[in-house]
Amino acid sequence: MGAGRDSGSGPWIGPTAVRHWPVSRVDFLTLPAHAPMTLPRLSILLPTWNGERDLERLLPALASQEYAGERELLAIDSSSSDRTVELLEAAGAKVEVIPKEQFRHGETRNRLAARASGEILVFLSQDVLPARDDFLAKLVAALEEPGVAGAYSRILPHESDDPLTARTVLASPEAEDHSAELEAIDPRRVWDLPPLERVERLRFNNVASAVRASVFEEIPFPDVPFGEDFAWAARVTSAGHQVRFAPASVAFHAHRYTPRQAFARYKLDAAFHREIHGLRLRPSYFSVLRGITYEICEDLRFVLRGEGASGLRHMLRSPGLRGAQVLGQFWGSRGWGAGFWPQKATRTSGSES
Repeated sequence: MGAGRDSGSGPWIGPTAVRHWPVSRVDFLTLPAHAPMTLPRLSILLPTWNGERDLERLLPALASQEYAGERELLAIDSSSSDRTVELLEAAGAKVEVIPKEQFRHGETRNRLAARASGEILVFLSQDVLPARDDFLAKLVAALEEPGVAGAYSRILPHESDDPLTARTVLASPEAEDHSAELEAIDPRRVWDLPPLERVERLRFNNVASAVRASVFEEIPFPDVPFGEDFAWAARVTSAGHQVRFAPASVAFHAHRYTPRQAFARYKLDAAFHREIHGLRLRPSYFSVLRGITYEICEDLRFVLRGEGASGLRHMLRSPGLRGAQVLGQFWGSRGWGAGFWPQKATRTSGSES
């Protein structure tokens, strides 16, 4: 969660031609005649808001998936003002529209899951794009192992992303092409581990994930303002289940942050780690200085390795972007501002309302 190391030593996988296919194609729910009945039924769940441009790429990519089992598509839209709902309905989705202010990351996804009929729940962000036609099959295959309650995909940047955005994505563990080698332990002992190791074991990413419906019925997403996927992984692991990284299931996803957006995003991320794991990502002023220096130097190395001197124009963004990112981590680590939990935020801001 956040840039910290560059794992992108080579080019990433290029987008497939599915992004150019017409979105009017409606064979999404078709079950091929040769489909084996042993495959679990999938419910693909999408929270959306003004996602017209993203859905014009995502929906055809989902329709082309080589998963032979039954599928359904459900969406909750937060009162979009563009063609989002129209595109979803044309693709055969069952769409519920809610007021924008009612959206919450965990609660809205729980609401989608309550309407689903699949044995496997596939949670996707509207701006994710499967890299290949086996994306769904590879993701679901990770759940075949007994005791695995959830799995999440490998996330890479788009070819069109600028170098700083691409490095942010590639620096995340979710961009690795293999699972981390961790010693097997009883999942219920995870809270006895040091914070850094616990964070490594509890990784989960709702950008592209699959969950057993039977487990999710007992353990839904917690209602937190951020990190509902990590918090869910903590709950299911504590209950004796396991989560798996599925690097063979590849998708593209990235955000090009402004400094203001980076500060807010990384402040909330740091507050999550402080509140949930007792881990302060940037505990001191020295760690801020070291962090900003490291991030800018890594940006420079990445730009030079990828584009050479001609790419140095991208470095104009680096000091402001990385400075805001690290200062956001520092702010969230110190506990300044509104608290992470909703009730704390309400108490903090109540006198101003």
